[in-house]
Amino acid sequence: MNIRRRNNVNLTGRADGPVVVLAHGFGCDQNMWRLVVPALAENYRVVLFDYVGSGKADPSAWDERRYSSLEGYARDVLEICEELDLRDVTLGGHSVSAMVGVLAAAKAPQRISRLVMVAPSPCYIDDEGYRGGFSAEDIDELLESLESNYLGWSAAMAPVIMSNADRPELGQELTTSFCATDPDMARVFARTTFLSDSRQDLKTVTVPTLILECRQDVIAPPEVGTYVRDTIPGSRLVTLEATGHCPQLSAPQATAQAINDFLGATG
Repeated sequence: MNIRRRNNVNLTGRADGPVVVLAHGFGCDQNMWRLVVPALAENYRVVLFDYVGSGKADPSAWDERRYSSLEGYARDVLEICEELDLRDVTLGGHSVSAMVGVLAAAKAPQRISRLVMVAPSPCYIDDEGYRGGFSAEDIDELLESLESNYLGWSAAMAPVIMSNADRPELGQELTTSFCATDPDMARVFARTTFLSDSRQDLKTVTVPTLILECRQDVIAPPEVGTYVRDTIPGSRLVTLEATGHCPQLSAPQATAQAINDFLGATG
């Protein structure tokens, strides 16, 4: 199978620069990174792609069994790295893709040497001594609503996830992105995302790691960023002056600056 076509892989930036691979979150595609790419492309080779089941990836490659676990998405990332023969990669993952990055780095440390985690959450469900932001009942209701009326759920939830009520165009963009995703594939990705628990996987991270959080995020509250920082030795937590779960759209300059600063500091 042609991996580049399967995952709609696109490359931009300096051909001879260090490589940054950007991975999108649930209900999104590579277009969500477009506002931070120019600032990164000045010094880095930027690789963009869509997971199978999202964006312009080849839908014929969809395998429900594969994409019912985060390991399936990590395989997409690693197969792209293998296809392009990428090494010493910085993997930037938004939301659930931050945890996909953790898995990918553990499986292929020879390829992935840094992680940038944008609005990460290793577990969305509250547990003893851990605040994920949702009760188990909350997640059950969210998934039931999504599965019974995906388009209606998208229209209602996307503006809440994005926040920034004073900029409704951002919520509309996320709504459009959600609605463009095949509902059956989205249901699988949603279950994989919201029912995952990657807290133990965080302990496997040995590469330099940047964690970016927003000061207000209904999906990943501040306690989550602190937990991730405290669990990954030597990681750096930066709180952006931004609201919502998608700072690459709501605060692209601050997001790009934080990533550039981290990459410059870690070589």
